[in-house]
Amino acid sequence: MNRPLLVATRGSALARAQAGLAIRVMEEAGYGPCEQHIVHSTGDISQRVAIKELPGQGWFTRELEEALAGEKADVAVHSAKDLPTEAPPGLEVAAFLPRADPRDALVSRGGYLFSQLPAGARVGTSSQRRLALLASLRPDLVGVPIRGNVDTRLQLLEKGGVDALLLASAGLDRLQRADVIVERLDPELFVPAPAQGAIALQVRSGSGVAQMVRVLDHQKTHAEVVAERLVLSGLGGGCLLPLGVWARWSQDMLKMTAVLAVDGKLRRTEAMGSDPITLARGVVASLSQVAV
Repeated sequence: MNRPLLVATRGSALARAQAGLAIRVMEEAGYGPCEQHIVHSTGDISQRVAIKELPGQGWFTRELEEALAGEKADVAVHSAKDLPTEAPPGLEVAAFLPRADPRDALVSRGGYLFSQLPAGARVGTSSQRRLALLASLRPDLVGVPIRGNVDTRLQLLEKGGVDALLLASAGLDRLQRADVIVERLDPELFVPAPAQGAIALQVRSGSGVAQMVRVLDHQKTHAEVVAERLVLSGLGGGCLLPLGVWARWSQDMLKMTAVLAVDGKLRRTEAMGSDPITLARGVVASLSQVAV
């Protein structure tokens, strides 16, 4: 290829930071030079509209995939948790980069820990999963649906629009804003979203770039993310499903904790296994049957 590899990314500071990380990994492997190709997604353009009111799915990925399919880019960089469970024809995720911290982070005015937040405190998030966990673990708090990038949300907190925020630790780390984190929440209680903290590199199937990128795949992260996303797809949900799934390695075994909010109640299960597919199927069966 006689031109730079074009790497499609959303235009937010976090998305560009993630694309920069992917570019660094590719160039260190000898695949480059690379250039970012900024794409504006539906989810970024429509920030005044609640996510659940946007049509279809793939609000943060669709336009990147269109750029990739239309050969306006060679690689698309996604937050893995934003990817729909089914890929468009002709595209595939060739690699997951090593996973960052999957935990949710609490940012609060006054430096309150989660257990210390005063009754009635307003906690901002755009996630149905976080709202459901918040209602279960601290029903005395008020969940406030919000939209916007990390800086917008931090400004809302600073101005007193909310008393605390729930954000992804990985995003704050990648933006070098870990200093605002008051507490990284216990992932066995406040279970992360499927694939949270992972970066996916998507390519055109069968392309020369696909062969190159596939070499960069981090196998342990790949297994964790595949298992978590299989639970999501097995329950027939997208990113609006109030589902938390956390898979992690314990020696040579995958341990999975999962929680699903159904009719205001939480269904919770844990399982362990060596095969991600079998493990995910068992967790889906458990969440589909048993309410706790």
